[in-house]
Amino acid sequence: MQLFSSTFTNLERSLGYSTLKDQTINNNIANISTPNYKAKDVVRISFSDELNQSLKALKTDARHIDFSTQVEGPAVVKERSDTFTNNNGNNVDIELEMLESAENQIYYYSMIDRLNGKFNSLSNVIKGGK
Repeated sequence: MQLFSSTFTNLERSLGYSTLKDQTINNNIANISTPNYKAKDVVRISFSDELNQSLKALKTDARHIDFSTQVEGPAVVKERSDTFTNNNGNNVDIELEMLESAENQIYYYSMIDRLNGKFNSLSNVIKGGK
């Protein structure tokens, strides 16, 4: 029996993603007046879709077992191209940054709450359910 499930690893990755997202948002806000600064965003690299498509291509009969996998790579920072550029070449949208900051805070605290729940469960087991 595995003491620590993959849940802890997934929660650790989620918290790392949220921390990087927060740093990126703060950097964007700090550079709101910097000429020619291009806003950045954090994206998760996901290989699942491509891998699943490749596995489906190998399935030649309807009776074959479906293979699916959840392969998620690291989060990376990329330039945002979905916002308008101001006269000074800057494309930071403060309203979008504040919205993403609020969403990220909710995400972060929900991951912390989930992690605390896992630790409380382990503590309860160690104490013998008392």
